[in-house]
Amino acid sequence: MVAEALTLQDYKTPEESWWCPGCGDFGVLAALQKALLDLQIKPEEIALVAGIGCSGKIGNYVNSYNIHVTHGRTMPAALGLKLANRELTVIAAGGDGDGYAIGMGHFMHALRRNADITYIVMDNQIYGLTKGQTSPTSAMGFETKSTPSGNKEHNVRPLQLAIAGGATYVAQGFSSNQRQLVDLIKGAIRHKGFSLVNTQSPCVTFNKINTYAWWKQKLVDVTTLDGYDPHDRVTAMKLLAENDEAVTGLVYEDTVSESFDQMLPGFREQGIVNQDWTVPDGEFQKILAGYR
Repeated sequence: MVAEALTLQDYKTPEESWWCPGCGDFGVLAALQKALLDLQIKPEEIALVAGIGCSGKIGNYVNSYNIHVTHGRTMPAALGLKLANRELTVIAAGGDGDGYAIGMGHFMHALRRNADITYIVMDNQIYGLTKGQTSPTSAMGFETKSTPSGNKEHNVRPLQLAIAGGATYVAQGFSSNQRQLVDLIKGAIRHKGFSLVNTQSPCVTFNKINTYAWWKQKLVDVTTLDGYDPHDRVTAMKLLAENDEAVTGLVYEDTVSESFDQMLPGFREQGIVNQDWTVPDGEFQKILAGYR
């Protein structure tokens, strides 16, 4: 019997969207659902861990296991899921405020562990849920209600941090470039190891600077660069530094390094939750006796 192919509707929930009309997060949601459809991953084989903020609602709109964690804690929850059940496709999602501010410590340690997780960050350079304050990716000089004389801090550069920290798949998409974003997410899910897909996702309500039109003029597609090799770490870092990270496409990929779960002692292909942990009769009492 041939299994019936899944449809786009299989990855949607009946919940109505909470986002503002025109929000870039709509494009990220559509790209994620299309990527899952193309890969034909069953909804019951997907775990989506979402953070706090406007972006954190994405888990409500994707038909999958959905865990809505506290602020900045997507990484430890996603890592725990993957280690317990590596048969799941584990995807973490959140915003720049969630991931690169309160979540920065977890982000850096997830990078160096190279766990087999896909992390999609919806980067809009502002805190939209709390009505417009500077976020870690806001440019210096950016004016908001909380910084009327301009932001006095340098912005975080997540792609360079990710490569320096040990991520083995680093890409950047743009929410209005659906075709490319779908391909980047599919590549990230297929990749064995930690994958970051930072996505420029404009906030049309509170960020009037980093708009769709602004990004369309600024972003450089790496596929248009002659001879660009995403497997060259030094070239990737140079590209990001020279363009202030305003690029799209697959910036860097390491296909050699093993993922965190593959290096664990006693690694078995089958997830821990699906392994047989039955203790033979009499063995349990022997184990207990060893602790007395």
